[in-house]
Amino acid sequence: MSDIILSARHLTKSYKQRSGRFGLGATLVKALDDVSLDLKQGSTLAVVGESGSGKSTLARCLLQLLPLDGGEVLFQGQDLAKLSGSALREQRRFLQMVFQDPFASLNPRMRVGQIVGEGLLIHQLGTQDERHDKVVRMLQRVGLSEADMQKYPHQFSGGQRQRIGIARALVLEPRVVVCDEPVSALDVSIQAQILLLLKELQEEMALSYLFISHDLRVVRHIADEVAVMYQGKLIEQGGVESIYDAPAQEYTRNLLQSIPGRRALAA
Repeated sequence: MSDIILSARHLTKSYKQRSGRFGLGATLVKALDDVSLDLKQGSTLAVVGESGSGKSTLARCLLQLLPLDGGEVLFQGQDLAKLSGSALREQRRFLQMVFQDPFASLNPRMRVGQIVGEGLLIHQLGTQDERHDKVVRMLQRVGLSEADMQKYPHQFSGGQRQRIGIARALVLEPRVVVCDEPVSALDVSIQAQILLLLKELQEEMALSYLFISHDLRVVRHIADEVAVMYQGKLIEQGGVESIYDAPAQEYTRNLLQSIPGRRALAA
C-alpha cells in the first residue's frame, strides 16, 4: 500500500544468555520471533509489552543499530538490512530515534548547539551559518532558546533534556521517528507536555512515529494503532480503540487491567 512508510517482514533476532553453574552454559533467547508490522505515513504505531518482550530490540533492529538474524526492513522501497556504509548512512538521516533516558543519551561534554547540530555536520547539510540557523529554529520550536546553545546538558531539567533529544532527532527532517520509552523517565506532569509537543511536531512535519512503551496510559493518548509484543512475538495489532475496548488476547487484557484508574481511562 502506498501509505505504508516502513514495513518489517519476518524479523528474527536471537542472543545467547549465560546459564548453568558459573555461567558456563548458554541458552539461545529469541528476542524477535517472526515479527511483521507496518507503519503508516503520518501515524503513530505504539509497540507495547512488558520488560523483556522485545520492544526495544525491535526498535534498534528497525534502525539497523542491531543486526538482524533474518527478515526485511523496507523503507522507501529499500531493504535497510541489505544496506551498509554510505548507503545506510544516507537512509538513516530519514530514520531518527528519541531515546528513553534524557540523562544518559546526551553527551555531557558537548554544548547543546553541538549536540543538536551534530547530525547536520555528519550528513554535510548546509553551510555553517545555515546549520546554526536551523539548530536555533529547532530549539525554539521545542521550547528552548538560542542562548541554550552554549549550555551543557547538566544545566537542564529532565524534561528540557528530552526536548533537546527531540530537537536533535528532528533537525534532520526525518520521515520516521522511533520513540523508545521517551517519557518513562519523566514526572507525570512533564510527560503530558512532551507528548503534546510530539503530537504537534508530528502534524507540522508529517512525521510517522513508532512509539515504544510499557505504559498503556501514555499510549492511549498518542497512538493510532497498537501492536502488542510478548516473549519476542507480536501477538495482537489493531486500532487503538479496538485494542483498548475489545482486546483479543488474554495477555493484552491483563496488561489493560493493570492500568491504574482503568475505568477512568475507558470513560
